[in-house]
Amino acid sequence: MENYLLIKESNFDKARKLIKENQKKNIIFSSNDDELNRKILEKETINVLLLSQTGKKDFHKQRNSGLNHVLAKLAKKNNVAIGINLDEIILSEAKKKADVLARIMQNIRICNKNKLKMKFIAQNKNNERNIFDLKSLGLVLGMPTWMTKDL
Repeated sequence: MENYLLIKESNFDKARKLIKENQKKNIIFSSNDDELNRKILEKETINVLLLSQTGKKDFHKQRNSGLNHVLAKLAKKNNVAIGINLDEIILSEAKKKADVLARIMQNIRICNKNKLKMKFIAQNKNNERNIFDLKSLGLVLGMPTWMTKDL
C-alpha cells in the first residue's frame, strides 16, 4: 500500500472534498454504502475502489458482494481497479471467511467479464503478504493469469 492514500468515508461531500485535496496521490476509496460507491465512481477520479465484504447480508438468490455489472462498467470507463481487502480474509473466523471468499470469487468473475484490474490491499502491516502468495491466492480464487500479472 505504499504511496496510496486510503479514504474511508460515508458522506459524499466529505469524500469529494478529501479526493479534491489529494488529487496528486493514488487514491483508494472505501465505503460500506453501495450507492456512495457508485456516486464516487461516476463523479470523482480515484485509482482503486476497495469493496468491504464483511457486515453485508446476502440476497435470497445471490450474494451481495458490493459489485455489479453497472459498477463494473463505470470502473472500466474511468480506469478504476477493484480492491480486495486482505484484512477481511485474514481476520475473519471460519463461517464468515467462507462468505467473504465466496463474495470475492463473485467479484473476480464480474471483473474478468469486464476486463477490470484487481488489487489486494492490506491496511494492517501485519497482514501484508509477498507477491507470490497474493498471485497464488488470486489463482485459487479464480483469477485468470492476465489479472494476476499486475497485482
